[in-house]
Amino acid sequence: MTNPPNLVPYHQVTPTAFPTTFLMPPKLSTTISSTKKAQVAKKAALKGTHAKKALKVRTSTTFRRPKTLRLPRKPRVARKSVQHLPRLDHFRILVSPLNTESAMKKIEENNTLVFIVDIKANKRQIKEAIKKMYDVEALRINTLIRPDGTKKAYIKLTPDVDALDVANKENWFYLDT
Repeated sequence: MTNPPNLVPYHQVTPTAFPTTFLMPPKLSTTISSTKKAQVAKKAALKGTHAKKALKVRTSTTFRRPKTLRLPRKPRVARKSVQHLPRLDHFRILVSPLNTESAMKKIEENNTLVFIVDIKANKRQIKEAIKKMYDVEALRINTLIRPDGTKKAYIKLTPDVDALDVANKENWFYLDT
C-alpha cells in the first residue's frame, strides 16, 4: 500500500514541514525587577525558605468533631395553620367534686375539698384550676390514682376559707357520682 502523494511518512516529519501557525509562540521574557528580587531574598533570609509549621498540641486522646455552623430553621410553609387551644383548661382539669361520706368528712373536719381530676393534670395545674373556678387559694394538694384509673385530688384550703362554705355555694351535696 502506498501513501498518497500529499502525505509524508511520520519518520520523515521535520519541524519545517509544518506551517508556522502550528508552532509554539516564542516565550515571553519574564523579567523580575531587582527590587522584587531583593524583597523575596530578604523574606527568605529572615524567615527561611523551608520553615516547619508548628504542630498543634493535643491534650486529649479522643477526637471530638468540631461544632460547625448550624443555621436556624426558616420554614417557607407553616406546618400548622392555627395553633390548638390549651389541651388542659380548668374545665377539663376538674372533672367533678366527690361527695362520698369520707369526702364529706374531709370537708367538715380537715377543710379539704375532694375532686376527681383529669389523669394528666399535675398539682400546679389543679391549684390554678381551683383558683380560677372557685376563687379560693389551695394550701396543699395530694393526689392519688384510684383503682378504676381516675385521679383523685385532696385540696387543702387555707384557714381563712371554709371548705364547707365553698361546697354549699356550689351545691355539691346533691351530686351523685
